[in-house]
This record gives sequence, C-alpha cells and structure tokens, in this order.
Amino acid sequence: MVLGAVWCLTERARAIAVRIREIKQQHRVAKDYEIKWERVSPAKLQLYLDLVDYFFDEEELHFRAYVASKEGLRHEDFAQDHDVWYFKMYFHMLALLLDPASRYRIYLDIKDTRSAAKVAKLHDVLCNNIYDFEHKIIECVQTVESRQVEEIQMADLLIGAVSYANRKLGTSPAKLAVVDRIRSRSRYSLLTNTLMREQKVNIFHWTPRRLSNE
Repeated sequence: MVLGAVWCLTERARAIAVRIREIKQQHRVAKDYEIKWERVSPAKLQLYLDLVDYFFDEEELHFRAYVASKEGLRHEDFAQDHDVWYFKMYFHMLALLLDPASRYRIYLDIKDTRSAAKVAKLHDVLCNNIYDFEHKIIECVQTVESRQVEEIQMADLLIGAVSYANRKLGTSPAKLAVVDRIRSRSRYSLLTNTLMREQKVNIFHWTPRRLSNE
C-alpha cells in the first residue's frame, strides 16, 4: 500500500491549480478532466509527462510517499483492525511534515477514508503529537472530492507511480515512461528511503515490526 501527500503554501494553492488546468487544456482535455494514475496511456502520455515536469519545476510543490508492506501484518497482536492500522499509517505519513511554527489545512481524498469519526480522530492524534491541543497549528483535517482539487490529483499521479515502481510492474510502456521521468527528475529509484528531511520527493518504506519473542 502506498499513501502519499502533495503539499504547498496556502497562498500558492490557487495559482498551482490554475497552472495544472492550463496544462490540461494545452493537451486538449477539459480543465475539469481528473488526473488519475489509472488514466495514464499512450494517448495521454505527454500530458502526464508535462504534469510531472511541472511538479518538479514548481518549487512550492512537494511530495511524500509512505510505502507500507502488508506482508506479515498481525493486527490481533496489536489490538487493532485493518482500519486502525490504515489510519496509523496515515498518521506516520503526515507527522513528519508538520512544523509547529506553521499552520496547516489537510485535505484527504474522500475515497481514502473510512469514516468521519476516524478522520476526526486522525486530526486529534496529529494535533496531540505536536502539543496542538487547541487545533491552532492543524486547523482542519477534512475529506474532499479529488476531482475538485488539482493538488490531490497530482498526489494520485505520484502515488500511482511510486506504487507501480515498488510492485515492479511493467505492463504499460506509458506508465513506465512516467516512472522513468520521475526517477530522472528526482534522482531517486523510488525503491528505497530518501533522507528524512528530503523536501521535494520524500519516500519512506515501512515494514511490520517483529515481536520480541521471535
């Protein structure tokens, strides 16, 4: 499983969204066309390559991916179910990005969430982790429709590429081309951890910890 986030300054969010829509229109697709990894194809390849290039050229866009292995999960040993584990992974993916000197609004793709109660719990846990008990640093954590937010669509594209690389798939030449462009621009294989403080493309691989009696 790969979770990921794209982040930028609030004051740049609108301009970035407008530029992404312009790139779509340059390729003769509607500005409300939803960017999705699953839509990468030979016919749309240049569109997706241009979007990748824009991500790397725009200094205010950043990406973090959290690659979590599902092999060897033993939820019963940690008093959790799969949904709880899923949100733990979301917490760890986001926690590294938070600076107590800044303010944040976190928007989750609605398809990636399980319930409003768990989203509220995620907000509380993230805040408590940085002693933000009054929710002044993390102002909100809420779900949105990805088709309405270009930055979330960009995240879907980058998450899909990281997943494709780590699953070692090769059935789509177009998707391989996108993966290769990201590797070339980032200078990372996407298969190993980056430095913890890497800002442009930050990747961490999580594996289940072994119990001490093993």
